Amino acid sequence: MLALPSVLLSLDVTLLHLAVPHLGAALAPSSTQMLWIIDIYAFMIAGFLVTAGTLGDRIGRRKLLLSGGLAFGAASLLAAYAGSPEMLIAARALLGIAGATLMPSTLALISNMFQDPKQRGTAIGIWAASFSVGIALGPVVGGAMLEAFWWGSVFLLAVPVMALLLITGALLLPEYKDENAGRIDLISVVLSLAAIYGVKEIAKHGVQSAPLIALVVGLAFGIVFTRRQLRLENPMLDLSLFRSRAFSVALGVMLFAAVAMGGIYLFVTQYLQMVAGLTPLKAGLWLLPAAGLLIASSMLAPIAARRIRPGNVTAVGLIPGQPRHHRLSQRRRRRTPRRYPGLGGCRQPRHPRPGPGRHP
Repeated sequence: MLALPSVLLSLDVTLLHLAVPHLGAALAPSSTQMLWIIDIYAFMIAGFLVTAGTLGDRIGRRKLLLSGGLAFGAASLLAAYAGSPEMLIAARALLGIAGATLMPSTLALISNMFQDPKQRGTAIGIWAASFSVGIALGPVVGGAMLEAFWWGSVFLLAVPVMALLLITGALLLPEYKDENAGRIDLISVVLSLAAIYGVKEIAKHGVQSAPLIALVVGLAFGIVFTRRQLRLENPMLDLSLFRSRAFSVALGVMLFAAVAMGGIYLFVTQYLQMVAGLTPLKAGLWLLPAAGLLIASSMLAPIAARRIRPGNVTAVGLIPGQPRHHRLSQRRRRRTPRRYPGLGGCRQPRHPRPGPGRHP
């Protein structure tokens, strides 16, 4: 049951990547609006993740999980029936805030419910594998829905999943809270968002004067945020964790791996549909082998880490994909796609379906 939010979060990302050409054809967003449609979800999750964890300590992890699940379902309905790029951006922002409550609450509940280290490791491995399940299901289910319905239908998948979580979670999950939890520092929340925004701007526009200024300002806010956490009696983020070299290195590896996977996945889904000309369903099927291997490795890694140093497991796990990543970076464009507004110069997807009440 605690794996359901993880499946949903990864499902939402993969579904959006497949739906980008279709919503671009239906809503005709500008290139900047399209970037915000894609980025705002992860931006809000990153900005509110630590805040949500602190909030869960205060009000209870189960209460936070169920409240976030209800908000995620409502925001999914809003996104499904968005009639303009601005409305979709707002809905995606709400999805990101709601999504930020799901990850820390599920992990905290796993830590509370499984006290034995081996059981906890297995549970976290299953939790991580559920992300892979969402990645595997997203392209196939989303591709089938995009061929049968309009682009907004992919967001409706979250509604029954969240309904199941609300019912089973209220009945089966215990409540845990930290009686000594500190208060939420709103200034720290704003500082963390400002720091992340600066990094996002340089990633979006490249090395230009305005993004560089945004990056410098973001780094300045990050320094202020760090200094504030060191002074607070109950910091929002315990920076002493980073004194552990194992923790810092593992976090850095996860960060770079997530950045690489996210960028490659976005590129491949768009390439298969807008350059290779595949239907959404066929594009989804092409992504299944990688998702299957991701599920298998997520399940095998905790078992291997019991017999081999975790650092060696991580290093060996990163090696097989590097030749394929290099080959993908050397791929040449074989034909020039037809330009289409809002899709970054790429061609219109095959047979895009209009939304409810719209006609082609």
